[in-house]
Amino acid sequence: MRLLIVGPLEGQLTEATKLAMDGGAKVAHAPSVEIGLASLRAGRGADLLLVDVMMDIGALIAGLEAERIVVPVVACGTESNAAAAVNAIRAGAKEYIPLPPDAELIAAVIAAVARESSDFLYRDPAMSRVVGLADQVARSDASVLITGESGTGKEVMAKYLHAHSKRASKAFISVNCAAIPEQLLESELFGHEKGAFTGAVGRRIGKFEEASGGTLLLDEISEMDVRLQAKLLRALQERLIDRVGGSKPVPVDIRVIATSNRDLSGAVRAGLFREDLLFRLNVVNLKLPPLRERPGDIAALAEHFIDKYSRANGIERRSLSTEAREALLRAPWPGNVRELENTLHRAVLLSSGEVIGPDAILMPDGTGLSDVVAAANIATQAAQTAQTLSNAMVGRTVADVERDLILDTLDHVLGNRTHAATILGISIRTLRNKLNQYADEGVAVPGPGAQRNSAA
Repeated sequence: MRLLIVGPLEGQLTEATKLAMDGGAKVAHAPSVEIGLASLRAGRGADLLLVDVMMDIGALIAGLEAERIVVPVVACGTESNAAAAVNAIRAGAKEYIPLPPDAELIAAVIAAVARESSDFLYRDPAMSRVVGLADQVARSDASVLITGESGTGKEVMAKYLHAHSKRASKAFISVNCAAIPEQLLESELFGHEKGAFTGAVGRRIGKFEEASGGTLLLDEISEMDVRLQAKLLRALQERLIDRVGGSKPVPVDIRVIATSNRDLSGAVRAGLFREDLLFRLNVVNLKLPPLRERPGDIAALAEHFIDKYSRANGIERRSLSTEAREALLRAPWPGNVRELENTLHRAVLLSSGEVIGPDAILMPDGTGLSDVVAAANIATQAAQTAQTLSNAMVGRTVADVERDLILDTLDHVLGNRTHAATILGISIRTLRNKLNQYADEGVAVPGPGAQRNSAA
């Protein structure tokens, strides 16, 4: 993670920046808004800006927008600067941190705003197989497509690949294609020349050049506009990019990793994604299984998150009860690892004793985990019943299925033709014609007020 501090904050953030650097972050300083913008423009990128609230944050945000630079901004200032803090948030700052700072608070804000996570823990054989494949291809320069549901850890896997590659000492640059508006993404990726558009006051180095020598992660690649996909394809094929407004191509030396939580083959069929780009990206596919299919990871991750958030909140380390652990293993976890992490963070805060029981594990709406498990079981049973009924119809003619449906409905309403026709959505005349046909074929048809097993 790269952190850029803008303004005279260096001395006041010493402890916080040391904590960030101990966690692997790279910290740079810019004494003014202009120098900060120049640093970003020159390709010395940042994942987060910490800005003195007394600086002209409005001008900084306007400069970022004008030059199509996408990076979150967090304002910092003394508690007496209430008006400045309000103005900073109105100008577009994501958060406000009061000074003197709490180092752990800043670390938490950095993690929340920049969404930086390097936790990579697995125990389940299903995940071990994926990691084994990742180890095999990590040192190559082949493009890798990482797929899986939201929250399964696709970005963490991308960082693992980079850390085990021959490019590990170089930059790892991540671009979220879903979070950046279409009109800004081209400049974000490829950069632009001075005068390329209104607001382009100088040359801007894009992420492709910024990542040269290292790894570029294109997160949620499926959200990229088809027009921009053509430019990306050329960059991957020829290792050349064209800055917006540029007159000559620029060579780049990068490894590209892409992620998607959607079916890209389906997107190709729908005309939303280029097939040739999919072939270029999908040299190796790492498909991350959802958490519900890797139960061996749930207990290990749960213990890890309890340790993590006990330390972060200054709370004595909690332990999971046997009942709570079993409930975690039965839960469906549609949000995968991200949902599990948030749930355990909440449990650490809500638990009143040394042991976290099932009652302390709540969903955001206050629903207990046991209720979620029960609802999931009902849904599973309903799906299995529907599948059984569907399987029972396979191999039968439509006429046979229709006859059984009509007669079963007639049984249900005790032979009342009018009610049966209403339920079936057909006219009473159609129903009578069908029943006459069945009677002619020798099938027992219940009369009014009767069922088939009581009909004459």
